[in-house]
Amino acid sequence: MLHAWAREGEGLVRLAPGEGLGRAVWIDLLAPDAAETAALAALGVAVPTRTEMEAIKLSSRLHRAGGLEVMTAVLPGDTLEREPTAGPVTFILGPARLVTVRHHAPRPFATYPGHAAGVGPGVADPDRLFLGLVTEIIGRQAELIVAVGRSLEEVGRRIFAEERRHRDTALRATLRQIGRQTEAIGRVRLALLTVERMLGFHLQALDGRGDGQGSRGIVAAMTHDIRALEDHADQLAARADYVSEATLGLISLAQAQTTKIVSVVAVVFLPPTLIASVYGMNFAAMPELAWPWGYPLALALMVASALGTWFVFRWKGWLSGRAGGGDGGAAGDGGRPGGPRVARPGRRGEGRLPDRRAAPRGGGRPPARPPRGADPRPGARVRRADSPLSSAALRP
Repeated sequence: MLHAWAREGEGLVRLAPGEGLGRAVWIDLLAPDAAETAALAALGVAVPTRTEMEAIKLSSRLHRAGGLEVMTAVLPGDTLEREPTAGPVTFILGPARLVTVRHHAPRPFATYPGHAAGVGPGVADPDRLFLGLVTEIIGRQAELIVAVGRSLEEVGRRIFAEERRHRDTALRATLRQIGRQTEAIGRVRLALLTVERMLGFHLQALDGRGDGQGSRGIVAAMTHDIRALEDHADQLAARADYVSEATLGLISLAQAQTTKIVSVVAVVFLPPTLIASVYGMNFAAMPELAWPWGYPLALALMVASALGTWFVFRWKGWLSGRAGGGDGGAAGDGGRPGGPRVARPGRRGEGRLPDRRAAPRGGGRPPARPPRGADPRPGARVRRADSPLSSAALRP
């Protein structure tokens, strides 16, 4: 599919199908066929194949051929079946026109012609037209990043909401949503990287032609925007990893709760199973088998053992996920009823005042006890026993 635009005033106007391409300043090819490729070849433009566009080597993506700049960037968009993807887009820039070749549908190629006069440096020449289209592409990446940020914020609010029970199906759907946003971040990151390389190559070409002074400031501003978006994309990628780990943690907790319930049920029915197994043995000398009340007694023992096990689990708090038992024992209370353990005075290390002669924090020996009769104030002189002012010297 071929679309061609010509310059009209400060904007672009689309040429009618079948009209000559001589006055076109921008020709856009979407999955070109043989006839469209031949039409471009008549204008001196060799249309690359999809295999050539997907080449990994940098020399294949950014090069000059016949006075034309051939630059390829990987941009996010939709396939012909409306599926999100990222594919190569080749920009062939010459002195007369700009040619773009693509096999998917990035949105900037549909939105840029309508407001080309107000985006970027305008459409005065093919170079400015190319920079305006790249400006529209960068703006689209910013929109995608903002959309990813909003989606991750919604996911985080849903995951970390208090007093909310998460179902396994909802958690799996959340994990799939996080995966889609992570893929979108990767596509945007790759687009920004390839567009930044393409701008650097174009600036070198402008310097080689002596036209770099007029566009250097525009390219520098676009490069600054790209790097800011790259930093934002990196932050969103870290946030997506954090939310993904939190979602996996909730899924693990839900699975652990299910395993816990199954384990509790198995343990509750273990004593009745033991009783039924004992009385199900085929021994001749089993007195209980001849008792008239043997069967009701065995049933009563089974029910009592199951209820006893259930009450023990409930007292321990294992049924509600609360550690400890009794009336308010919490996790970390050692399972003692009535709350946390309180230190009793008199025990070693419990309920006793700290020793004033304890060693200082930095280690070393504790300070020595001042001698008898000494002034406890810092810097005060100590009265010795043989001092004339001591109490011993004043005795009769």
